[in-house]
Amino acid sequence: MFQPIVRLDSWRRHRPEVVGYEALTRGPAGTPWEAPLELFDAAGQAGRLAELDWICRAAAYRAAIDAGLPLGLTLFVNAEPAALGVPCPPDLAREILDAQLRLRVVVEMTERAITDDPATLLTAAEACRGSGWGVALDDVGAEPASLAVMPFVHPDVVKVDRHLTQQPDGAYAARVVNAIVAYAERTGAAILAEGVETREHVAAALGMGATLGQGWLFGRPGPLPADVAERSATLPVPFVAPPAGTGTRTPYEIVAARRPTAEATKRMLMPLSRYLEEKALDAAEPPVLLSCFQEARFLTAATARRYAAVARTAAFVGVVGTELPSVPVAGVPGLRGAAIAGDDPLRGEWNVVVVGPHFAGALVARDLADDGPDADRRFTYALTYDRDLVLEAARALLHWIVPT
Repeated sequence: MFQPIVRLDSWRRHRPEVVGYEALTRGPAGTPWEAPLELFDAAGQAGRLAELDWICRAAAYRAAIDAGLPLGLTLFVNAEPAALGVPCPPDLAREILDAQLRLRVVVEMTERAITDDPATLLTAAEACRGSGWGVALDDVGAEPASLAVMPFVHPDVVKVDRHLTQQPDGAYAARVVNAIVAYAERTGAAILAEGVETREHVAAALGMGATLGQGWLFGRPGPLPADVAERSATLPVPFVAPPAGTGTRTPYEIVAARRPTAEATKRMLMPLSRYLEEKALDAAEPPVLLSCFQEARFLTAATARRYAAVARTAAFVGVVGTELPSVPVAGVPGLRGAAIAGDDPLRGEWNVVVVGPHFAGALVARDLADDGPDADRRFTYALTYDRDLVLEAARALLHWIVPT
């Protein structure tokens, strides 16, 4: 089945302008697996989630191609991020290749994946973008952590959760809307309001800055229209420019190239590091916290306790250092690690980077290789709260933690 996605500024017309369709999966009618959530949960318990996901996407592509869906309209298809890391089954390869050649696709990734496995979500998003398809982050607002991960996923379309469309009042809704609008303003991403069922919902969606809408007011799920091959959108769903690549540069190299540096001892830098770690404790607006400790021995028991407190609420916490295990680090659930070699460029850096929906800060420091007491070791360092620069440093560090 397919549900139309329309331009909200055209809703008063007799026939709102359709810019695309979302493919919706349904299980066998009359069975406990008719609802998609039950179907995918059952597949996950059976260890066949990836297989089902590939089948559903291939079926959606084939139905759209057979109906003649033109490149002027965008096909939205849901995907489980974990399934995108599994090779395509050989018997479905033809459908996938046809879709790449004949359809304009946006792959939707639910924010449930943020709490389940944010690393897989980030990897899957980059893989989709590398294939020339767009990325949508679905149900944004249902899970607070999605707001901090959003700039790393870098979606072309932000789909606002239906509950915010239908209940836009309150402090939480305001925080979500402000973060979404700020992201869309910086990147040019489209905001799509889900669950639009009444005129009041349209007004709420427009008030949130949404330009696209989806819901029963515009059409219920069903087959693609018979004349879909003759349709096109005046303004196609935009694909935003990908974030600038960081190459092999380290966070220190990125920030120090654009901010003045100073010299200080570890003793002097510790309060700055602790301040950023405390900002990562914001449970109302969970952030991403990324750190480089140089060596595993610097992730002390006291530091591990602080990071454990952050990991309980944060969207993602990742650390880098020599001899660090992957998951969990220091026995802390939710703390993802990455080991680096002794000659890795990061081995000489101490970095603490925090990115939240509205706060961003980074301390980047390079070891001057002093001898003597640990607290008296000297570093050259830079401190920045420039959001774009912090994000650039964070993306660089993230590639050590979540290779893509």
